[in-house]
Amino acid sequence: MPDYRVILEGAWIVKDVSSLDDAISIAISEAGKKLNPVAAYVEVEAGMLACPFCDGELNSALVVAKTALVGILLEMKVFNAETPEHATRIARSVIGKALRDIPLQVKEVCPL
Repeated sequence: MPDYRVILEGAWIVKDVSSLDDAISIAISEAGKKLNPVAAYVEVEAGMLACPFCDGELNSALVVAKTALVGILLEMKVFNAETPEHATRIARSVIGKALRDIPLQVKEVCPL
């Protein structure tokens, strides 16, 4: 059975933050702390969006009234999955248990 790399996108809310960089750092840190005891093998990084004007990359975060919404990417390797859909279900289950109340969406699934 093949192995897959599954990337999920999540939305993280950070309150009482003063800058965009602080919000991104706090979101990654908090997500890592919640994943650490259960799923320490999940990699967490800041999400990026494509700029519609210059085709460059922009941070996937927004700060309004000292509250931030940060898009984070959660990458997990799934071994011995039957299909890409099976790998997705496994990743959503593992990550979803650790990060309750965080909306998750599949960004990418590719074979290793």
